[in-house]
Amino acid sequence: MWNRFKETGNVRRRPGAGRPRATTSSYDRYIQLTVRRNRTENATQLQRQLLLATGRRVSSQTARNRLHEGGLYARRPMVCIPLTPHHRAARRRWAAEHRDWEQHDWSQVLFTDESQLSLESDTRRVLVWRDRGTRNNPAFVRERSQYRRAGWMVWGGISIGGRTDLHIIRNGTLTGRRYADEILRPYVIPYAVAIGDSFVFQDDNAQPHRARLVENMLEAETIQRMEWPACSPDLNPIEHVWDMLGRRIAARPRSLATVRDLEIALLGEWNSIP
Repeated sequence: MWNRFKETGNVRRRPGAGRPRATTSSYDRYIQLTVRRNRTENATQLQRQLLLATGRRVSSQTARNRLHEGGLYARRPMVCIPLTPHHRAARRRWAAEHRDWEQHDWSQVLFTDESQLSLESDTRRVLVWRDRGTRNNPAFVRERSQYRRAGWMVWGGISIGGRTDLHIIRNGTLTGRRYADEILRPYVIPYAVAIGDSFVFQDDNAQPHRARLVENMLEAETIQRMEWPACSPDLNPIEHVWDMLGRRIAARPRSLATVRDLEIALLGEWNSIP
């Protein structure tokens, strides 16, 4: 740096000085184009492809660097439900029908759903900060049973103005009769009375929800039901609440030993939602 200052009067590098770049602009374009054509290609596979296609050998880190320069980064893919053309069309129709709704319109809607929350939390929800080379340290390992995990099926509802109580679905599966007696009668109907004539009830197309006795009860109570496209849990804002609830349970400093512990924790976390 001192010699450069003596020679040029400043410390800036001369153009072209320093370590030469491992790839040319054409190689850079090839790397980026290859990944845009196959989004699941990893850097090592890309390194081999470049060698076979051009004879140019670069490190996998160089391949990653060129992808980053092109705005491409490896991320965990979002998981979704497979949709048929019919499903897609129904979802588009639903979105178009509600495109112009304003906050007042949405404030009349009670969004509801069931969710399975397990005693053994989903370890994918929690990240662990650790040093390199400590992956197998028992302190950083979360055991997962190969058997079905104990837990609770729960039901809840949310709206802009509030939420229902959380209902624990005990002793077997949810049927149309149980849905009417345990959920509609004690939770939904009183909520509808509180909102008034403009109340809109949202639930999905699960078989218990569409039982004839359920339809009859809603009709008798003059409760308007929102048409809901099949295979569309991602359109329901309560899914974010279930995710938050699961994260809160997983982040608790003390693990839950029994389903009773889980029940108490779930009710406590639900009731802490504003």
